[in-house]
Amino acid sequence: MIESDSVLDETWSTRSDAAKQAGEQNELRQALELRPTRIVAMGGGTGLPMVLKGLARRATPKPGEPGLDLTAVVAMSDDGGSSGRLRRTRGALPPGDVRNCLVALAEGKGPLSEVFQYRFAGKKGLAGHAVGNLLISALAELKGDFMEAVRVSGTLLGAKGRVLPSTLAPVHLVAQMEDSTEVVGESNICRARGRIRKVQLSPSAPAPVDGLLESIRTADMIVIGPGSLYSSVMPNLLVDGVAQALRETRALKVMVANLMTQPGETDGMDCLDHVRAVLDHVGPVLDAVLVNGTTPCEEAVRRYARKGSTPVRVDRRALIDVGVIPVEADLLKEGSRIRHDGRKVTRCLLKMARSGI
Repeated sequence: MIESDSVLDETWSTRSDAAKQAGEQNELRQALELRPTRIVAMGGGTGLPMVLKGLARRATPKPGEPGLDLTAVVAMSDDGGSSGRLRRTRGALPPGDVRNCLVALAEGKGPLSEVFQYRFAGKKGLAGHAVGNLLISALAELKGDFMEAVRVSGTLLGAKGRVLPSTLAPVHLVAQMEDSTEVVGESNICRARGRIRKVQLSPSAPAPVDGLLESIRTADMIVIGPGSLYSSVMPNLLVDGVAQALRETRALKVMVANLMTQPGETDGMDCLDHVRAVLDHVGPVLDAVLVNGTTPCEEAVRRYARKGSTPVRVDRRALIDVGVIPVEADLLKEGSRIRHDGRKVTRCLLKMARSGI
């Protein structure tokens, strides 16, 4: 159930550049009839691969469908698990989120994808490392170039798109908490279990990877999230030049809202709080937010509540008041867990991209 036309018209009419926006969107719609739709998806963790997997299914051109040109932009501040160990022991850039996105873009469970995702068991040596992490890191050392390692890995997997680390700088995430304490490191922030006031990268404003800003400027749609708000989504937006490129691009900029709060990171935050966090950090970089309109089953909600996670509440009028259009649809995946359905999310995103909203 997509938001009614009357509400959308009302929202757009409040924007001083409504006429210009309509003209630009009409140009985009005409262009999309002739070439692949250029989509840039930004994030990390488990949310971004979910989006990519759904989009990859529609990437190949078909009669009457020009297909998709996909670029995934991945946060590079991960310092936990296998990626964290490779950072500390080898001085490597964290490969975990890159690996997950490449496998998602491969669209399928082929034998090589399974190998990339295989994680060694045990307690010593290779225990806990994913094979794909080791392979990407090995290629980076062999080639002396992390981007070349990512490109080669994508070719091996048959990825239907490209993956760009947001920066090649060895960055760490730093959080200022509500109690004025400072927490350094993504994994430490999650364990701190406090309310986050602001996050930043250290070193601050690292240089973007080659091609990132151009991809944003020439995109038809920018998809931000879903995923951990402060540790997966925000680090991409804090890279030098990204926020400005997002403000200047003609692309439709859509945030996919999280279904549930994340314990230790977004406790008690509703959808407006998530949106405001982005706006407060990097300015007006969102046009719309895609929200779930289906209620999860009560048993699942109770089960999540025992772990400190609750449904992200949505106040559509409040979102409109801050200049962001809420688009509501059934996004839930069937099953006992409360998860996005990648196919449903993809259908909504493509409809928004081709209609202008």
